[in-house]
Amino acid sequence: MLKAVILIGGPLKGTRFRPLSLDIPKPLFPVAGLPMIQHHIEACVSVPNLKEILILGYYPASELTQFVAAMVQEYKINIRYLQEFMALGTAGGIYHFRDQIRLGSPEAFFILNGDVCADFPLVEMLEFHQQKGNKPLMTMLTTEATRQQSVHFGCIVQDRDTHEVTHYVEKPSTFVSTLINCGVYLCSLELFHTIATVFNARQQEYYNDGAGNGKEVIQLERDVLMPLAGTGRLFAMPTNNWWSQIKTAGAAIYANRHYLELYRSHSKERLVERGPAAGDGSKCSIIGDVHIHPTASVHHTATLGPNVSIGSNASIGPGVRIRESIVLSGASIANHSLILHSIVGRLSSVGQWSRVEGTPCDPNPNKPFAKMDNYSLFNSDGRLNPSITILGCSVTVPPEVILLNSIVLPYKELTRSFKNEIIL
Repeated sequence: MLKAVILIGGPLKGTRFRPLSLDIPKPLFPVAGLPMIQHHIEACVSVPNLKEILILGYYPASELTQFVAAMVQEYKINIRYLQEFMALGTAGGIYHFRDQIRLGSPEAFFILNGDVCADFPLVEMLEFHQQKGNKPLMTMLTTEATRQQSVHFGCIVQDRDTHEVTHYVEKPSTFVSTLINCGVYLCSLELFHTIATVFNARQQEYYNDGAGNGKEVIQLERDVLMPLAGTGRLFAMPTNNWWSQIKTAGAAIYANRHYLELYRSHSKERLVERGPAAGDGSKCSIIGDVHIHPTASVHHTATLGPNVSIGSNASIGPGVRIRESIVLSGASIANHSLILHSIVGRLSSVGQWSRVEGTPCDPNPNKPFAKMDNYSLFNSDGRLNPSITILGCSVTVPPEVILLNSIVLPYKELTRSFKNEIIL
């Protein structure tokens, strides 16, 4: 029997994801038509003998109750949300709820960071972990980054033959390795003994010296992985599958593109059939991969794609062109408007003949992931970098205006065009 733990953090995190996280918890932000962590759940459900999924974080339970109930109903698997009493760190929450994870004596359990998006190779990880016998305490998923990108992640040095991790550094100040940590792990229950050692040392320091107030905050990367490297108990499984993180809204556009591409192989029913508009007015013109929620209304003269997601109850008018964008639930795009490289927030409206446009900031699209999440929002002189355009919740864009490379906070009613601005 196996379990999975999804770490989602809490409302104090994800500030770089604003304004999109102001009206919805970041883990529930829809990417390719599904809440972000539903992609994690789908990957876990595909693993044989995985019986329970635990979601750990410090969001108020009321914000996830409906989502969890819907997931249990859809996937027929036991899913629970366990709320931390404070931010306990990536390993602190796991240790705090150790009895819940160990309940039923699972053979092993997965840990998935909630801000990771990927073609998760969980079944392959399980096979890799089992092939090592009783040696591994933990197997981590790894991928290759460029030399410049690697310092933004946990960097791994491994034995090329055995894949044993001999050295690990979290976000090093200088180059260590191009092999990086993907934030996906498979762990034996013995891991709790290792975390307990860290926890007890923290408690001792606190009561002896009164140092700090984070005696229960434990970071998996710094407090567990770094000391574990070189002991013969930590292994790295490389993958060539697509992988990225969602730290900023720009990364959501990138993740949307790749999840839509993955639908082609395992969920074709979520994509609209490609091709020109139907003569009977039943279908608009579709280019590339496009997801349209069944409740959305799209005029047959509109053209969507590639890489577009349209949310529930959205309305797309005649002659509208949308490309590389996410339109969230209840949004309306009026006649002959253009939406490029943008996210249109919930219940927002774009007037007719308007142009909402961002600039793609994918510095290396040929890599298995792109560092859009570390792409700085501002230049060194303080000006806004070219990026996607984001409309927060309930934003009104009037007819015949241009909104270029700008971020609009919720409940704003614009009166003119903007370029490279944040509208507060």
